[in-house]
Amino acid sequence: MISKGCEQCSKGGKMVLFVYGYCDQRDCFYCPLGENRKNVTDVYANERLVESDEDVIEEAKRMSALGTSITGGEPQEAMEKTCRYLRLLKDEFGEDHHTHLYTGIPGGRENMRRLSEAGLDEIRFHPPVEQWGDLHGTEWEEILYIAREEGLTPAFEIPGIRAEEEFLEFLDEGAAEFCNVNEFEMSDGNYRRMQEQGFELQEGHMSAVEGSKEAILDVMGDHERVYFCTSVFKDAAQHRNRLKRMARNLRRPFDEVTDDGTLVYGKTYADPDLFEALDVPEEFYTVKSDHVEVAWWLLEEMIEEGDLDDGEVVEQYPTYDGTVVERTPLA
Repeated sequence: MISKGCEQCSKGGKMVLFVYGYCDQRDCFYCPLGENRKNVTDVYANERLVESDEDVIEEAKRMSALGTSITGGEPQEAMEKTCRYLRLLKDEFGEDHHTHLYTGIPGGRENMRRLSEAGLDEIRFHPPVEQWGDLHGTEWEEILYIAREEGLTPAFEIPGIRAEEEFLEFLDEGAAEFCNVNEFEMSDGNYRRMQEQGFELQEGHMSAVEGSKEAILDVMGDHERVYFCTSVFKDAAQHRNRLKRMARNLRRPFDEVTDDGTLVYGKTYADPDLFEALDVPEEFYTVKSDHVEVAWWLLEEMIEEGDLDDGEVVEQYPTYDGTVVERTPLA
């Protein structure tokens, strides 16, 4: 059985709360952060730049969030902020709002206690790759037991660089609850450094790296508490399901929700009075400051019948930034 955090993620139900962009421990060549997130103190709730606590709450409601994942940078290097947001979320949504945190440092008992008291449920450790295979007897082993003693669920979450049997030993010894292995990926933030290290994309893939998946699955894949998260699953399930949750909440009566979780509607710069003159039902359109948004199929029909000269069909993400995916002119 997968962890509660992963189960919620697969449903698209986890809000991603980016709390701090600095990470002073090391400059990992595979760090996926883009320039707008790296070495900043800004906070983001999904794609939304957070300017107030209400922004965080609104974004969680926007997607009917089941829980929140706390990430960075390094959240433990901004403990006051991290704990404040944990308390905010638990106070607003209750104890059932599941929270997990990604960290690349052990942190120590005091941090584990503070995180637990603030409402963290699950902590996922990512030790430095250069220490893999030599973690026993170090602070990385100790922190797993400390985290559990302080009421947290300790786990590993690692990039799929290579197979490592030591993580299986920690699972069998009862130190870690599970180990997530994320398919090794290239991103805008790391592809140059990844190429310098000799990594290449899989043929036909947008982000997955060639070569590591099969070896990891051979060594680690049969363990019941190792979960390999593919890049395809992240895009096709996690991300798409999160968009669908948002789209269902935000759709207007005339918006169409696609299988990808985008919203489709029509847009025209025609005189709004025309819609009233044609007795178009109010639920089929809305008047903006300089244009009208309308059911795409109705706009298409109005243009075909000569009531309007032109317009376009817009496909748009339901995210806070409202990125437009495609515009199709109608004339």
